[in-house]
Amino acid sequence: MTDQPGHLYVETNGTRLHVVVMGNPAGKPIYLLHGFPDFWYGWHHQIPALVEAGFRVIVPDQRGYNLSDCPRGTRPYRLDELGRDIVGLLDHWGYEKIDLVGHDWGAGVAWWIAINFPDRIKHLAILNVPHPWVMLEALCKSPRQMYKSWYILFFQIPGLADWLLRRNNYSLAVKMLRSSGKVTTFSDEDLDEYRKAWTNSGGLTGMINWYRALVRHRPLMPADIRVHVPTLILWGKQDIALSQEMAQKSIDLCDNGRLKFFEDASHWVQHDAANEINRELVEYFKKSYS
Repeated sequence: MTDQPGHLYVETNGTRLHVVVMGNPAGKPIYLLHGFPDFWYGWHHQIPALVEAGFRVIVPDQRGYNLSDCPRGTRPYRLDELGRDIVGLLDHWGYEKIDLVGHDWGAGVAWWIAINFPDRIKHLAILNVPHPWVMLEALCKSPRQMYKSWYILFFQIPGLADWLLRRNNYSLAVKMLRSSGKVTTFSDEDLDEYRKAWTNSGGLTGMINWYRALVRHRPLMPADIRVHVPTLILWGKQDIALSQEMAQKSIDLCDNGRLKFFEDASHWVQHDAANEINRELVEYFKKSYS
């Protein structure tokens, strides 16, 4: 039996996050971390399946998104601060270790936690984002990935992207979201939810500041960049922003890793192949407790 979904506000690492909590309070905890320009709703296909499987599912709006705090400036969006937000959520509920799933920027935060706080993670699942060292190397050495990542430079222009993406009821933001997926990835109802979330956060400035902080306050890589916790990478091959070659390079940096490609899925693999992703996650995390 599961409890009703809860929408909570939690103080962590000096900020207040809106957190959706669902499932059996005694169930094993799974944290789901969204990316850009998403919010907790981006996991709406996965939450019911994980709850049905008996897990306690915890899904924050990360800082800068939807109903969570949106600090001003770029320094509050440094990767180490974003990671400590989530570690603070573990402490809030008294969890020594959790299973952690991340997509897009949420996967970036998940990688960071697994590398820097491996003692807090039982198992890691990553959707369509490479290991941070692999990403950094590609941005420095791969012309193809540099071209694919043009938007990172665009986002560095103060105020411009924020204004353009906000105009006409977020028409450009919606266009970018649609173009990054398949025709069927986002329904009109989904996009209405995204517009509401972007309005809740006062526009996309907080979200874009994640990219600005990455350039202006580059995170320091630890001496040991390998991932020592068990890791599953699920990757949609039709990702227009991230080259699939980075997936194999990422799993090569994991002591105990498995990589699975989804041929017809886009960057939004959790939407495009929802049933398959749900099955992979449930089997992966269930097996870890058998």
